[in-house]
Amino acid sequence: MLIDSHCHIQGKEYIGEADAVIARAQNAGITNLVVVGGAGDMSSNSAAVALAQRCDNVYATVGMHPHDAKDVGTDELQTLRELAAQPKVVAIGETGLDYYYNHSPHEVQRRVFAQFIGMARETKLPIVVHERDAAKEAADLLSTEGQGALRGVIHCFTGDYAAACAYLDLGFYLSFTGVITFKNAEALRDVVRRVPLERMFVETDSPYLTPVPHRGKRNEPAFVRFVAETMAQIKGVSLDEVARVTTENVRALFGIK
Repeated sequence: MLIDSHCHIQGKEYIGEADAVIARAQNAGITNLVVVGGAGDMSSNSAAVALAQRCDNVYATVGMHPHDAKDVGTDELQTLRELAAQPKVVAIGETGLDYYYNHSPHEVQRRVFAQFIGMARETKLPIVVHERDAAKEAADLLSTEGQGALRGVIHCFTGDYAAACAYLDLGFYLSFTGVITFKNAEALRDVVRRVPLERMFVETDSPYLTPVPHRGKRNEPAFVRFVAETMAQIKGVSLDEVARVTTENVRALFGIK
């Protein structure tokens, strides 16, 4: 039994299909899905919460992707605080820093990320972090703004081992996607080999980053099994062990029964 710890099946790519996608995940042995808000616009958050409220095995997070940090103001933060109070919301995010695409200015990304860290502390919820090409600044903000009271996960981790260690030293989990199945991802597979399984999640980031053997198709939570199988091969353990430990990790962080 596995948990897809990060997916976006409330999005436009799944209009009219969410129930079928969830059913396929259950048939593949995926016990729970965490549907992540904040990708694209504010409506992704309310859609994530609505889906979680409607489906027993689905949970939600609320936040705004760093691409859209420029669109986050006082009203948006207040709306997200209200959504975060809903019973099936298990984390703040996704939020963070993305210096690869630079869709929002760096100083705006840093300010909004700090505000979301504050919201996570205020609500006592963990935080889901998106970070690309900004590992040092992200770790520094999590340390200084989190003040040792922050729990969370770095989703879709693709950094090097030094970055992994910096996040692990803060007590964070690292989540891995279908990228670890890609032919050119040997450096990332080496990170998977070295990081303790007790600090790992698996995720799809659906509809993105579809794992081999389905690369090129739309991703969906049922495919998280391929991520877990690859993780098991890399670490030389059974799929059952990866499923058991990563599921325990997700449940521990997000409080999923």
